[in-house]
Amino acid sequence: MIRLSLLILFTAMVVTSASGQDLAITNVNLITGTNDAVVPNSILFIAGRKIERIGKAGDAIDKKYQVIDAQGYYMIPGLIDCHTHIDNLAAAQRALNSGVTTFRTAGVSAYQDVSIGKLSESGKIAGPDVVPAGMFVTPNPGETILGDVRLGDLYSGIHTDEELRNAVNINIDRGAKVIKTRATERAGLAETDPRKQVYTEQQLRVVVQEAAKRGVPVMVHAHGDEGARAAVLAGARSIEHGTFLSEETLKLMKERGTFLVLTYITLEDLSKPGGDYEGAVLELRGRYMMPIAETAFKKALQLGVKVATGADNDYTAKSTSRVALECEHFVRMGMSPLQAIQSATTVAAELLMIDKTTGRIAPGYEADVMLVPGNPLNDIRTLQDPLMVISNGKVAMKRIPF
Repeated sequence: MIRLSLLILFTAMVVTSASGQDLAITNVNLITGTNDAVVPNSILFIAGRKIERIGKAGDAIDKKYQVIDAQGYYMIPGLIDCHTHIDNLAAAQRALNSGVTTFRTAGVSAYQDVSIGKLSESGKIAGPDVVPAGMFVTPNPGETILGDVRLGDLYSGIHTDEELRNAVNINIDRGAKVIKTRATERAGLAETDPRKQVYTEQQLRVVVQEAAKRGVPVMVHAHGDEGARAAVLAGARSIEHGTFLSEETLKLMKERGTFLVLTYITLEDLSKPGGDYEGAVLELRGRYMMPIAETAFKKALQLGVKVATGADNDYTAKSTSRVALECEHFVRMGMSPLQAIQSATTVAAELLMIDKTTGRIAPGYEADVMLVPGNPLNDIRTLQDPLMVISNGKVAMKRIPF
């Protein structure tokens, strides 16, 4: 029964996205992602996977276009989740349904993220596009070593320079476009302390330098300040979580251009029953960590550190973390609505080094967009109710007309 359900889901994803007809989205208010202006009563012309041009009401529409009336709603670039663990098609579809048209993984068990990315790239599914990390380079990889026969050599752990280099290269050989490693322990396990440093600056530097030989950046899990600072000094492209970041480390991040992916919404998940995390220890930990992470966020914003969104979940049927919810928190904590939108679009695309192809609404860019029921520059919560999602020029989800 489970196999049949998955087959139906996969077929639905393919059928929904199979139309090769170009699109003309009429009667739409556009927010391009580059500024806080609204381009009212527009027509968005989409040819193939890309945005062809932006027209205005009254422009002639050739018969080759399928016309979709946006009914005066607002369209923004598709959201980018810079920290997720999606490893199956059902989860990928849930991400799409929430407006996420691109995601970067932060470790999966067996390179499923690479396969999902190839399906999206080939047009077999509408999306999302994927920047895959493959296996998490961590001291104790556990059963993720089953993802590739060569990883069996790392059964006892990943500690030495040779083991670190081996893990990096196996990941890249398998299709990883980013390497995920850690500087500190997890917050989501009751028996670990997220402030505890696990890899030294030198070990992290080995990972960064080995990945750089093949043009691949490194993202580093770091809640604690000491571990985060070591990661920044080692050359990490982004710090993931950064709950306990000090002003000194944040200044270093600004100086070196290191991005922060706060994953604040995950701390909220920790602090409440339900979702991906449950248990008294985690609930108390989440409640303790949230105001500390908020302080770090506000200081990062003040210093000009670039902050990108990451929901840090698997998009399971019970997951409650979403990029749109994190954007709401960002506004509550001091960002303007435009800054919050950009953290999930233009800034996120820059972090993932895909800002020349996606993350904004402009001719020549990928047709990755979402339609929402109100102006998010006035109320960021409209991001939580996507009415239509187009990914790579294909309608992935459509709820209008009601």
